[in-house]
Amino acid sequence: MLTIGKAQIKLNYCNNQIRTGAEQTEKYLPYLKDKRVAILGNPSTVIKERHLVDSLLLRGVNIVKIFGPEHGFRGNASNGTEVSDERDPATQIPIISLYGNKKKPTAKDLADVDIFIFDVQDMGVRFYTNINTLRDIMEACAENGKELLILDRPNPNAYLIDGPILDMKHKSGIGQFPVPIAHGMTTAEFAQMINGEKWMATDRKCKLKIIPIEGYNHSMLYKLPVSPSPNLNTEQSIILYPSTCLFEGTKLNHGRGTDFPFTIVGSPIYKGIFTFSFTPVSKKGMSETPLFMNEVCYGLDLLDYDLQSLVDSKEINVSWIKEMYNKSPEKEKFFDQSYSKQIGSIEKLAGVDEFRKQIENNVSDQEIRASWKAGLESYKKMRQKYVLYKD
Repeated sequence: MLTIGKAQIKLNYCNNQIRTGAEQTEKYLPYLKDKRVAILGNPSTVIKERHLVDSLLLRGVNIVKIFGPEHGFRGNASNGTEVSDERDPATQIPIISLYGNKKKPTAKDLADVDIFIFDVQDMGVRFYTNINTLRDIMEACAENGKELLILDRPNPNAYLIDGPILDMKHKSGIGQFPVPIAHGMTTAEFAQMINGEKWMATDRKCKLKIIPIEGYNHSMLYKLPVSPSPNLNTEQSIILYPSTCLFEGTKLNHGRGTDFPFTIVGSPIYKGIFTFSFTPVSKKGMSETPLFMNEVCYGLDLLDYDLQSLVDSKEINVSWIKEMYNKSPEKEKFFDQSYSKQIGSIEKLAGVDEFRKQIENNVSDQEIRASWKAGLESYKKMRQKYVLYKD
């Protein structure tokens, strides 16, 4: 279950007004009858409080194998950690990892599969890797003549379409598509965009069957019933994530090694500059060796930040990364990746060269945002071809 930080969040969540695709079993159970089924899932793959795999097995569905994305099927692997194949101890169904030796199912993996189900919670953010896995599975299904059934789920950041469009010269594991940081799409909508924009390796299209979310629109805020990944474990972190994940491209700890990733940011160098402090420690399944482990870090406390103001702005917050750079006594090391393999490329995270230069030159928020405008307008126009729900 998700927890709340020290802030008492009062966002207007609309969970009781909607039904996820997975919950609408009456619409897809007949379609699965007598079929050999594969499922891409993780702990967010639930119907109410029961895992989809368990629910479908109880209903007599023939699940022949399970595929696991980043963090693994059971969600107990740290970020970026390769995951091995295994057998699910609860069901004895084989689990094939798509975050280890391979990124997409092989023809052998799919030889005994009639239909593939994709049902994992996405964050609506370019550098959250589930959309990469979605594309890889679509490619495999298209190449092997398999149908992909998507049980759609709300995007908890669907209100947000913002950030620079990825310059494809910065294509990487955390950015595969020419979309903004926050793309404003659900998984099923993004799958339609992958097909329509020909973002797969071949010109083939994946045959999709979609169970849309019932009673949903993009302006609705959805409270996730289960943590989507180990380091997105609070409501605060999920809403802040599109903004604070940019700190992965800096020599700062952004809460890894604490109970509040993506909601606090700091480094030992800010002692005497900020009063708020925290000490990262090794946390199994979350971050075993966080930056500045066992060192006192000083910096920003966003645990009490007013999420409603962020939602109402419909903007990524760039002032936080600007503030940390401007107050840094070691500006020349702020984006230095050589200190640790855990520090990512700010160019790959932002998706463009200009963002780093804009921060270093203290360009105003308005000017930074103006540099995104043309790309965002073009993207929003393209996006409209694939949306299933009103904005």
